[in-house]
Amino acid sequence: MSFHDIIDFTKPIVIAGPTASGKSALALDLARAHGGAILNADALQVYARWRILSARPSGHETAAVPHHLYGHVASKTAYSVGAWLRDLAAVMARLDGQLPIIVGGTGLYLSALVDGLADIPPVPAMVRTRAETMLEGKDGLAEMLAQLHRNDMTTWGKIDRNNPARVQRAWEVLEATGRGLASWQQKTAPPLLARGRINALLLEAPKAWLTPRIETRFRQMVQNGALDEVRAALPDWNPALPSSKAIGAPELIAHLRGEIDLETAITRAAIATRQYAKRQRSWFRARMGDWTHIDLSTGKCE
Repeated sequence: MSFHDIIDFTKPIVIAGPTASGKSALALDLARAHGGAILNADALQVYARWRILSARPSGHETAAVPHHLYGHVASKTAYSVGAWLRDLAAVMARLDGQLPIIVGGTGLYLSALVDGLADIPPVPAMVRTRAETMLEGKDGLAEMLAQLHRNDMTTWGKIDRNNPARVQRAWEVLEATGRGLASWQQKTAPPLLARGRINALLLEAPKAWLTPRIETRFRQMVQNGALDEVRAALPDWNPALPSSKAIGAPELIAHLRGEIDLETAITRAAIATRQYAKRQRSWFRARMGDWTHIDLSTGKCE
């Protein structure tokens, strides 16, 4: 069965999938065919700095159909899931009949969209600064995890402990509020788009199919100007900023500083991308079992 046959084009479409799986191309095809507007659900593509490195849609693509929430956030701005949901709701309110096609690989954004988001108080700047300082140290991540293990076992058991951003978020919430992230999440507001109101599509990309695409894509990024994009960021580079988490940016920064050669940077960036794709697949498997799964290696839907 073709996935076109299982889509109800009267409902918003949400497309999830790992990096380099072709989500944006699918969204573009659907938008062209059905009068849609594409809304970004990728936490790095929101930043203005990374057009090439985050694989944002090209100028030709954005001219073909409306695109929203791409490159609209300054690199030094702290941009949260809650901010994204508010921006998304505002855009959807003014689409004027266009079919919303929400596409991205940031699991936290997508889960918040269809499952709701807990109303957690903002983290004070001084707590965030302490967290960033800790993570800059050699044992900062381990120290955060140890504190969560001692004081918030519920959250410790649920979060991705290999993801520094998730660990930092859990630590900050506990430090700022005295209450664990999992506890806050138990009281969740209704979702912006409940599961029954959307076409929820999950692109599944087996490792053997995806790995060559990842390696080819990053080399193309370098050929298309990613090195110049990173060079422009070098004067005020701050690895603690969320915008600096763009895969490939730290590796190309290291090359520009003379610490590694370009081929080593490309190889390391490809490895980092494969590791990120693996984390994405794990997230999707754990939380999107009831989505429509599309196997990109075979084209089958279930």
